[in-house]
Amino acid sequence: MEPLLFLENHYVPAHVAYSWFIMAALAFLSFLATRRLDIYPNKLQNVMEAAITGIDGFLTDTMGHEGRRVFPLVATLALYILSSNLLGLVPGFESPTSNINTTASMAIVVFFMTHIIGVRVHGIKYLKHFMGPIWWLSPLMIIIELIGHLARPLSLTMRLFGNIKGEDIVLAVVLFLVPALVPLPVFFLMIFTSLIQTVVFMLLTMMYIAGALEEAH
Repeated sequence: MEPLLFLENHYVPAHVAYSWFIMAALAFLSFLATRRLDIYPNKLQNVMEAAITGIDGFLTDTMGHEGRRVFPLVATLALYILSSNLLGLVPGFESPTSNINTTASMAIVVFFMTHIIGVRVHGIKYLKHFMGPIWWLSPLMIIIELIGHLARPLSLTMRLFGNIKGEDIVLAVVLFLVPALVPLPVFFLMIFTSLIQTVVFMLLTMMYIAGALEEAH
């Protein structure tokens, strides 16, 4: 599917324009949902509360109550990634997450936040995470751990990008060949895939940060 013409220009890439669109939409919905909070919530407030409560429950089940310190990061990633994934299912729109620059930027943020949180919690002792349990194997373990940690942002980047890009290509092909089949089976499958990829990115982010919070042995 071609991007909408009003979002195309020579100065701002399409994936950046669509990211701005999603951020503006989420900010506007958040404003509408919270401007008149009530004990008996309206439909929009109810939906937003359910989404936030679901993310909070998933976070605490995975990381424990200590994980709530990273709730803003995880919740922001979840809402943005899911909205980006689903945007590509709307005819004429494009998923920002189908561009490798978008997924790489989020993966880099997760990578640095993981180690920043680890250093803030453990101080200089955080280096023990890279040295292994046996001191004389430390030089080898440092190399292995560095490779493993550097592979994390690559894994996060390629997994989300590859799945959403493939999803967009499949949708475009199906729309071109058999448009009558798209509304039911294909859309339901792609909505499910979009949700799964959001959960996977969230889960890996929480696991990486939980590892940084643990004491090194």
